[in-house]
Amino acid sequence: MDPTPSQTEPVIRVEGLVKRFGGVTVLDGINLTVNPGETMVIMGGSGSGKSTLLRCMIGSHRPEAGRIELFGQNICGLDEERLNEVRKKFGILFQSGALFNSMTLYENVALPLQEHTDLDPEIIDIQVKIKLELVGLREHANKYPAQISGGMKKRAGLARALALDPKILFYDEPSAGLDPVTSAQIDQLIIALTRQLGVTSVVVTHEMDSAFTIADRMAMLDRGRMLFVEGRDWFENLRDTGEAETASLDEDRQLIRQFLRGAPDGPLASRRDAQGYEADLFGLTPDRVTRTPSLEPTRG
Repeated sequence: MDPTPSQTEPVIRVEGLVKRFGGVTVLDGINLTVNPGETMVIMGGSGSGKSTLLRCMIGSHRPEAGRIELFGQNICGLDEERLNEVRKKFGILFQSGALFNSMTLYENVALPLQEHTDLDPEIIDIQVKIKLELVGLREHANKYPAQISGGMKKRAGLARALALDPKILFYDEPSAGLDPVTSAQIDQLIIALTRQLGVTSVVVTHEMDSAFTIADRMAMLDRGRMLFVEGRDWFENLRDTGEAETASLDEDRQLIRQFLRGAPDGPLASRRDAQGYEADLFGLTPDRVTRTPSLEPTRG
């Protein structure tokens, strides 16, 4: 049977998005679509614009140009009241978890249900327990954020993001500040929730292990430009390109390969060298500056 239009239309569509802060263009003509039920990973180095793109998609930043459609509705021109109605359809896991420290985990998860629904307390109680169980925290419901670990805070924040049964989940650096084991557990939780609940996930990250674990498709930003939006396999093949073949790649692909591999040499390093930091710092001419690493590199 052919899929219905609602199944084939993107749930998120970004077209020609431009965002400036003062005289600085942070996003420059961004185009991106996210399909129902997929996990889209948005990646890029510090200052690439990935977090700004996320904040535009959730309506926290108003762009100077372009449009952002969620569920077929352009949110860029909505007033706060109508935007809040759209926000009820998605959940957000902030980088810090953003829990209210004066509330227990139970109270944090219950808050969206109390504020945005007319459900009876008994039904809210059931919903909160279900959401905490989904992230493995039901037995910790009466603890406060100060009493739990960083990974548990992330999971509690995710339970709260799930409170209103959203169709889209936005994640802002879900693995940031976590040890490798806890980070891997968060990755598996994202995968499990996507499969169990059928939600669409948009994940902003620069953690490549996580990105390649959870992504269906990946988008690479650099200096506010969208370089490529492709399937995970495309990025894996580029990452694994041998040294001999790298010279034949264009600069954008070489840049992405360097980023994916965490390599010390490549276009990103050359760009930083060209900024003349040493000369500016010490008042030296370029030919008098000698770069001597303080530590031997540990990566191969």
